[in-house]
Amino acid sequence: MGILDGIVDWLATQIMNLLDLLSSSVLGALGCDMSTFKRYFPAAETMYEIFVWLGVGLLLLNLVWSLFKNYAAGLDVETEDPVKLLFRSGIFLLCIWYADDIVNAALRIGGAPYRWIVDSDLPAVQFGSFNSVLLVIIGVLANGSVALIALILLVILAWNYLKLLLEAAERYITLGILVFTAPVVFALGASRSTNNIFRSWCRVFGSQLFLLIMNAWCLKLFTNMVAEFLANPLAL
Repeated sequence: MGILDGIVDWLATQIMNLLDLLSSSVLGALGCDMSTFKRYFPAAETMYEIFVWLGVGLLLLNLVWSLFKNYAAGLDVETEDPVKLLFRSGIFLLCIWYADDIVNAALRIGGAPYRWIVDSDLPAVQFGSFNSVLLVIIGVLANGSVALIALILLVILAWNYLKLLLEAAERYITLGILVFTAPVVFALGASRSTNNIFRSWCRVFGSQLFLLIMNAWCLKLFTNMVAEFLANPLAL
């Protein structure tokens, strides 16, 4: 059993060291700015201008089509006031051109609470020491191969924590896609027939930003819980 316990203890240590590495790197790399997204997906920034001109083309095409429908107003076809349509098209044309500034302003607003959460002054946690504490507790409560029981619990803990980290990364990638395709969506906001798509995009953008902040909050709560547990392992 000594060899088995040694192997199990080594595996548990490696798992917790991996959690240490992921915990310190993921939260710092992710955020409400697109610097990490640009570093790993440089083509998104390169092709951004394509989406700008695509958005301009869609806006003008939608404008021409909406104005053309006014000729069929007597055939019970839904039309829009040409003056209001031209005014809204001019506003959204500016939004397309300055989409990067508009979206970055929203990211800066959302990034403030994200940084507050990530930079909050909480007790430091070292997942590597979690295994030794767990061995002590299980040794008090159970007999037999204590290291194997601790490894099973650590795998469950690590898997759920990894899923939470992957969810935060998924939120960040989704947010990056929404940011770099924003000019195309702004092109759909001028006409009443396509305005619901633009409003849906705004809801999705806001919700992803909020959920990314909540992911960081949940991760910080989890690491704080682990730190408190390591400080007082028998105070259950």
